[in-house]
Amino acid sequence: MSSSNRSTHIRLTSHPEPGAARWPIRWGAADPRERGPIIGTVTNPADRNVIGANGGAYSLYRALAIAGRAMNPLARPDLTNTHPVVAIGPHPQWADPDTIVSLDPWGHMPGEVFREAITSGTDIRPTIAVTKARLSLPEILAAMGAHRLAADGTVLHTTGDISVTKIAVDPVWYLPGVAARFGTSETALRRTLFEQTGGMFPELVTRPDLQVFLPPIGGCTVYVMGDVAGLSDPRRRIACRVHDECNGSDVFGSDICTCRPYLTHGIEECVREAQAGGTGVIVYNRKEGRALGEVTKFLVYNARKRQEGGDSAATYFERTECVAGVQDARFQQLMPDVLHWLGIRRIDRLMSMSNMKYDAITGSGIEVGERVPIPPELIPPDASVEMEAKKAAGYYAPDGVTESLDAVKGRDLERF
Repeated sequence: MSSSNRSTHIRLTSHPEPGAARWPIRWGAADPRERGPIIGTVTNPADRNVIGANGGAYSLYRALAIAGRAMNPLARPDLTNTHPVVAIGPHPQWADPDTIVSLDPWGHMPGEVFREAITSGTDIRPTIAVTKARLSLPEILAAMGAHRLAADGTVLHTTGDISVTKIAVDPVWYLPGVAARFGTSETALRRTLFEQTGGMFPELVTRPDLQVFLPPIGGCTVYVMGDVAGLSDPRRRIACRVHDECNGSDVFGSDICTCRPYLTHGIEECVREAQAGGTGVIVYNRKEGRALGEVTKFLVYNARKRQEGGDSAATYFERTECVAGVQDARFQQLMPDVLHWLGIRRIDRLMSMSNMKYDAITGSGIEVGERVPIPPELIPPDASVEMEAKKAAGYYAPDGVTESLDAVKGRDLERF
């Protein structure tokens, strides 16, 4: 290699060289202006203070729209009237850099907090949106028909629709905090993220001054039944279901697992709690196939069904690990962050018997009162293998129930 070739320097990223950032981020600051905005814009690279791009995985669709000349690459959102429909926070947990590391606590407020900067041309975008909606589920109509639920006109309507506050949350990772959650160093985390994404984000290893990452993955959606302010009120009871995405069951009703039945059971319990003066909350995480993806999940289905002797609880997780290399990639270390963002300190009724979820929630400092199992009659016949495997592996702990299902039903029916 000639000396001229050796001296040639080609920049492969859109970031400026490390130096004094125009908009530094001080994670965990109690004031959003002191913390600084999250800027993942590609329209003005000099302002960027994070690794990645706004919208995560959806930034690729933006790229396609621009490549296909359907979108102006300099287009910026007009945030007029997009502000949250209800106030959330600030809560004390927002100012603890160890408590929330996987989302931006101020992500729903940049249009108000940084209005002047946005007006003057800085491309600052929300990573959280808060709106109102109604849910319509046949299972809720069935619960009303069976007199387990009754319309009240506020939470649950005579049509079976449920009034909710709906919150979309994009992931925003504070890399030092994420590394600490997984018991590794920030350097090791950065190197692994860089390598396992095929070098997609070189700034992970070239820009140690950038400590915030917008990962190209799905975030979560929160559905709140009742008063959102009740989530941080110690006098109010809270019912909660933390659910990990399962498209086949949740949307299309596949009967090989208990995902949709447990989700709709959780929604029913949340409605009941909200009608009694408490608050119900469903957290829906985009972690398809235990965060292994749907292709891997379907490959595992084939492997389980075709093995000698047929599908069995004894080999349930073994076949997953043979195909994917790990039994479960969800881990749940980051899952409690959104609960802390909502101001939750105690969950009175948790609709989950997953030890992984329970340990993550309680380990983060949130108290859990009662763990509520899925009613046996809601378990599809083809899902029995899954249930037995989870019990044997310690994923599902029916012995942890503090109140019998019959007692719960009896108490709830007395309200109507």
